[in-house]
Amino acid sequence: MSTDWLIKNAELVNEGRRFHADVRVKQGRIDAIGGDLDARPGEQVVDASGLWLFPGMIDDQVHFREPGLTQKADIAHESRACAAGGITSYMEMPNTKPPALDRDTLEAKYARAAETSAVNYAFYMGASNDNLEAIRRLDPLAAPGIKVFMGASTGNMLVDKPEVLDGIFREAPTPIITHCEDTPMIDANLAIAHAKYGDDIPAWEHPLIRSREACIKSTRLAIELAKRHNSRLHVLHISTADELALFQPGPLKGKRITAETCVHFLHFDDRDYESLRFLIKCNPAVKTAADREAITKALAEGRIDVLATDHAPHLLEEKAQLYDKAPSGLPLVQFALQAALQRVFEGKLTLERVVESVTHAPATLFDVKERGFLREGYAADLVLVDPNKPHTVRREEVLSKCGWSPFEGYTFNSSIAATFVNGQRVWDGSVIDQSVRGQRLAFAR
Repeated sequence: MSTDWLIKNAELVNEGRRFHADVRVKQGRIDAIGGDLDARPGEQVVDASGLWLFPGMIDDQVHFREPGLTQKADIAHESRACAAGGITSYMEMPNTKPPALDRDTLEAKYARAAETSAVNYAFYMGASNDNLEAIRRLDPLAAPGIKVFMGASTGNMLVDKPEVLDGIFREAPTPIITHCEDTPMIDANLAIAHAKYGDDIPAWEHPLIRSREACIKSTRLAIELAKRHNSRLHVLHISTADELALFQPGPLKGKRITAETCVHFLHFDDRDYESLRFLIKCNPAVKTAADREAITKALAEGRIDVLATDHAPHLLEEKAQLYDKAPSGLPLVQFALQAALQRVFEGKLTLERVVESVTHAPATLFDVKERGFLREGYAADLVLVDPNKPHTVRREEVLSKCGWSPFEGYTFNSSIAATFVNGQRVWDGSVIDQSVRGQRLAFAR
C-alpha cells in the first residue's frame, strides 16, 4: 500500500531549470508541483529544506548476473543498491546464463524481477551470430533495445559476421545498443603483452591491450552501418577522446546516433591502476587523464548524451587473479549519482546537465513512458540529494552482493537522502524498505 507524500521546500532540478517548490505525491504519481502546498489528511510530509530534488536516475546499462551468475550478483541485491544510490529504474544487459537471445528467456527475466526488484526494470534482447530471426520478431514494447557486442563478451554474444551485423542494423525494430571494441586488435595486443610479461601482465597494460584504436575502429563500423540503414544507434561507454569527433554536440532531439559514457570514466584514469589494479579493470578500459577530461567536456556540451554505470559486479577473489583470469567490470550503482555530482562540485558539469544525462536523456532515447521528468501525472520516481552532507564510502555499507566498491575510502560531497519508486520511499538515507517492488518499464512507441 503506497503512502501519499508532500515534499516541502526542495530545490527542484528538472528540464534545464532549478527552482524551489513543493511536490505532492498521490497514489504513486506526481499530483502537483507548486509553491506553498498545504498538507492534506493522511499525507506524510517531508521537509526537504536544503535538499535537491531530481527525477530518479534511469541507468540504461547494468549487468545484474541473474540468471546463471548469481554467486556474484542478483536482481534483489543490485536493485537495492540502485535504490540507495538514487537509481529508480534500470535496463539490464542480456549476457547472463542463458543469454537473453529469445523472447522466452527475456520474459523469464521480467518475471524474476517482478518478484524481487526494488526499483523499476527493463531487459535488453541480445544479438548473436544466429538469432537474427528472433530480433526480427521482437515486439518493440518488450525491450528497450537490442544489445550488440561488437567485441568479446560473455558467452555466445560476439557478433562478428558482417552479413549478420548488416541484417541487425537493417531490421532491428528497436534502438540498437552497441559495445564497440575490435576483437582481432585486442587479441594481437594481448599476444604482445604475454610475450613481454608472461602470465603476470600488470593492470596498467589493460588500456594498451583494450586499446583506443580497437574502440575507434569498432565505433566507426557501427556508425557506418547505422548511417547506411538509417538505424537508431546508441553507442555505449565511450572511453577515448578520439571517438568524440564521431558524434554531434547539442540537444538529443532529432539525433539518430547517440553516445554514452560511464561514471568511472569521469572519475578514474590510468594512474589509478597502480593502487586499484584489477578492481578497475573493465571493458572498454579506463584510459588517460586527458581522455577523462575530454569525455567530461563532451558530456557537458551534449556531444555525449547519456551518463550510465555499466555496473558489472565480480567477487574480490576473482579480481585478485592474474590478468587473463581477472574478470572485467566494476560494481557502481550505489554511488554512481554521487560520483556524477562530484563533477558539479568541481565545476566541470552543471547540475542541470547531470540530471539531463542520467535521467531525461535515457527516458527520451528509449521512449520510456511517463517517467524521467518531474511532471504532474508522471510516476513519482524521485531522489532527494543532500549537497551539504559529505559521505565517505565504507565497505560495510555496500549493498551489492559482491560486497565491495571501487570508491571505498573516497569522500563524496553529497549524500542520497531519500529515494522514491512509484511513490514509495524505498530508501530513507540509511535503510532500505524491503517491501518495495518496482514496476516493469513501459515504452511509448
